[in-house]
Amino acid sequence: MHLSTQSTTIEQTFENMWQDYLALNPEALKIYQLFSQQDNVVNDHVAFRTFGIDGIRVEDIAQPLIESGYEEVESYHFEAKKLRAKHYAHPTMPLVFISELIIEEFSVDIQTLIKELVLQLDIAKVNTSEFLYSGRHWSLSSAVYERLLSESEYAAWVAAFGYRPNHFTVSINDLTSFDNIRAVNQHLKENGFKLNTSGGEVKGNKEAFLEQSSTLANSVDVQFDDKAIEIPSCFYEFAIRHPLANGQLFKGFVASSADKIFESTDTKAA
Repeated sequence: MHLSTQSTTIEQTFENMWQDYLALNPEALKIYQLFSQQDNVVNDHVAFRTFGIDGIRVEDIAQPLIESGYEEVESYHFEAKKLRAKHYAHPTMPLVFISELIIEEFSVDIQTLIKELVLQLDIAKVNTSEFLYSGRHWSLSSAVYERLLSESEYAAWVAAFGYRPNHFTVSINDLTSFDNIRAVNQHLKENGFKLNTSGGEVKGNKEAFLEQSSTLANSVDVQFDDKAIEIPSCFYEFAIRHPLANGQLFKGFVASSADKIFESTDTKAA
């Protein structure tokens, strides 16, 4: 990735996150190379997922970023998927979007299973930058994974993969060979990559100042306590930002669009 040199620490953190992400989603490297043949590929934002439990909430996951110069910008709520989220900005680094599952809105059974997983986690590790690419911190049976999946794709994903980037995002604004998202999508499809079509290939519009699309998550074999199962892992997103009335590019997120982007990891879509 092409990163800022302002802070060696945050730069190295992003490089480590990128390598962890590529290990789960080797398709992303092919896409990166596809665009970098003729362009400088800039990362618009990276996203993380967590559970809404004290010690590992959005704000806890963000703490190492705050210490590296990030600031909290805006909050979001996803009613249908029972999530809350915030995004964070840094003067020179990519945006960071962190969401969490509102576990109180799920069955007592699901709440209990999630709490049992989190009890295995050393909370003291959460406030380190290494936690952002540390993976799963608990033992997990395929039965528990399937039970979580029955109520929430998101909960099952966090249980299976733990703490690591859910996706990186190509900034279309920084590409010189493409000036719109539909051309980018067409280029991806012509090169054999499958897109998330939930809500349409393009999420958002110019009126919302943000248009997004994404690949479907790459499927990988995940080892559970009793067996390995092939499940969707991470995906690659593409975003183009449009200017506000003051001429500056919109730097936030659109909840209705992000809601559909979440579905890039749905097992039924894989």
